[in-house]
Amino acid sequence: MDHSGHGMPMDLPPFTLGRGLEFSPDLFFLIGCVLGLALYGWAVVRLRRRGDSWPVSRIVFFTVGVLSIALVMCTKLNDYGMVMFSVHMVQHMVISMLSPILLLLGAPVTLALRALPVAARGTKGPRELLLMLLHSHYMRFITHPVFTISMFIASLYALYFTSLFDFLMASKTGHVAMMIHFLAVGLVFFWPIMGVDPGPHRPGFVMRMLELFAGMPFHAFFGIAMMMSGEPLVEVYRNPPVSLGIDALADQHAAGGIAWAFSEIPSVLVLIALTYQWYHSEQRQAVRKDRAADRNGDRELEAYNAYLASLQARSR
Repeated sequence: MDHSGHGMPMDLPPFTLGRGLEFSPDLFFLIGCVLGLALYGWAVVRLRRRGDSWPVSRIVFFTVGVLSIALVMCTKLNDYGMVMFSVHMVQHMVISMLSPILLLLGAPVTLALRALPVAARGTKGPRELLLMLLHSHYMRFITHPVFTISMFIASLYALYFTSLFDFLMASKTGHVAMMIHFLAVGLVFFWPIMGVDPGPHRPGFVMRMLELFAGMPFHAFFGIAMMMSGEPLVEVYRNPPVSLGIDALADQHAAGGIAWAFSEIPSVLVLIALTYQWYHSEQRQAVRKDRAADRNGDRELEAYNAYLASLQARSR
């Protein structure tokens, strides 16, 4: 039996963590995850073969990020997410707020720029096209704080509090498109704030923290609104299958609690990453200043020695 024309079974047994983690892949995300890991691995191997290094920590971050997407999209969590609001909210939070942070810490764009070959003069290869995209007006627009914060907020309120969510959940394509949107919004929101890769917008560390906290209160308010509502807000989850043994309103309140609580996790992760980046930035600046001071000192010493030599030549 299908749910909302999506092809998902309605007679799922009551949810347990063990059942939720059973393998049940969405083909699009399965292929995407495997391809992402394969391309990243190819790039790392290419660097290593020519004698260049790539931090193991970045490999770990990117791999865990891809696996976090597979966890929510290639297991029965995806099946239960079609009929349980609380499970869907877990998917949403992971793929929009946890996976992007981990992927960005893996620095995939930097890796691609280092691994892709330089095209022959007068031609444009994948590396040159990627550089053009990074410096394009389009990329500058979608990574601007006004756009990223607005999209981050709209992805909650404009989606769940309108009929758009029901429309997207009515088809396989709509559901996949919605999940891709969640991932993309998370990437463009967190990239200017704590991404390792180069980007059009790279404000100072204080401004990055302000950008982070500008969106989080709206996220918390969204979760609280879900928890305080006296009726189901999303039509898709208004009548859950009897086999699940759940109440629609209680499930919605659980979804709101997940959304409210989950906003703290990325905030802590990003603050840790920002503090680490800030510290190393200060260290690099200190080293550059020391080198500049050493060079100035050497030049002053050379000038003084030249002056002494000139005096000695005059005395002769």
